Amino acid sequence: MKPINLPRTIFFAGLALFAGTASAHTGDHIAAGFAGGLAHPFLGLDHVFAMIAVGLLAAQQGGRALWAVPATFVGAMGLGAMLATSGGMVSHVESGIALSVLVLGLLIATRYRISILAGMVLVGFFAIFHGIAHGLEMPQAASPGFYSMGFMLATVALHSVGIVCSLVGRYAVRMAGFGIAATGLAMVLSV
Repeated sequence: MKPINLPRTIFFAGLALFAGTASAHTGDHIAAGFAGGLAHPFLGLDHVFAMIAVGLLAAQQGGRALWAVPATFVGAMGLGAMLATSGGMVSHVESGIALSVLVLGLLIATRYRISILAGMVLVGFFAIFHGIAHGLEMPQAASPGFYSMGFMLATVALHSVGIVCSLVGRYAVRMAGFGIAATGLAMVLSV
């Protein structure tokens, strides 16, 4: 049995303490264009945790899931943003985002193995909510194309962070999953 790496455990448990600040959808985004889109996913822990969780989940599943699951998320998120900017509406966007953090965290914490297709469908479903939120938060003066490229690039970066973080060890990843799930539960209860 390996000894517990206390600094990693403390770090990931500490992330769960920021659940109260986990809302990127304040409606007061000033930046426009590519820079605004690039910054948006980093403005709330709901997006940061969900997108890192996609990377962790993909790495945990391994194989083709390593690229297919994150790519599905990015593609579906883009579709969600197009839906929002074209006037389409989906209700309970914040609830969907909060639920994504909770469910993805639980899958990571429990090391639950799902098929690649099921993982793609699950993250694709959740990505629609994240994309709608990004689309609704797009400043009026922003170029939709540049703004979308920005938040999609930021999403790829956060997925990559999750994949790289999966290398810290199985126990630390499970603890991160519990922290992400705790944050998601707090968000679900506050929506």
